[in-house]
Amino acid sequence: MGNFTGALILTLIAGLSTGIGGLFVLAKKEINGKFLSLALGFSGGVMIYISFMEIMRESESYFASKFSGNLAAVFAALSFFGGILLMWIIDRLIPDGTNPHEFSFVNKDTDHNHRLLKSGILSAVAIAIHNFPEGMATFTMSSSDLALGLPLAIAIAVHNIPEGIVVAVTIFKSTGKRMKAFMWSLISGLSEPVGGLIGYLILSRFITDSLLGVILGMVAGIMIYISLDELLPLAHEYGEEHTSICGVVIGMIIVAATILIF
Repeated sequence: MGNFTGALILTLIAGLSTGIGGLFVLAKKEINGKFLSLALGFSGGVMIYISFMEIMRESESYFASKFSGNLAAVFAALSFFGGILLMWIIDRLIPDGTNPHEFSFVNKDTDHNHRLLKSGILSAVAIAIHNFPEGMATFTMSSSDLALGLPLAIAIAVHNIPEGIVVAVTIFKSTGKRMKAFMWSLISGLSEPVGGLIGYLILSRFITDSLLGVILGMVAGIMIYISLDELLPLAHEYGEEHTSICGVVIGMIIVAATILIF
């Protein structure tokens, strides 16, 4: 029971660290275009690096335990593109804004602000889906050995903070409401402890390596879709060209260092 409580606390902290990113928006009086460009590029860099360097390798390794030869790579790739397709469908299902005055808090560019709102919501959805299997992994590992679960929870918390920032910044920029932006960033991380509890209490009895491979592959596809279709194009538009690229590179460097350290 001691490990159960500790695992729950670690998973909760890791997930809700997206809210720490949201607090940045509450504390900062003004969010300018250059900062927005840097934050969007930063988050895109984090997502791209994690997807290709970590999540896809994990997906293929789970498939490799069941399939020989190139089949593991084939199934990981199919899962990856399945995640992109799922995100495209979710993107199409988000309705267009029906009240143009909803975006008047920021500026008169309602098209840009509507795109920012969609980007923020899509990022929150992607992060929530991404956090679900992360929560399962963190909770399961921590419940068996807290010493192993702690560095994993720290690493996840560190890379969740910039994800919370980008959700909060994009929603604040489009609506002008700081508390709404903070709440969205906080909510996006709630799926981590939820995923941990569900994985520990229910799914851990039925889940297979192949299913984990599918989930991780789809998560990678979802994050790449968000990065390439929403975050990076907006990052380029809201700042100087090199600002967004600097954000991408900084995000990749920080998450790479986090992975190597922990």
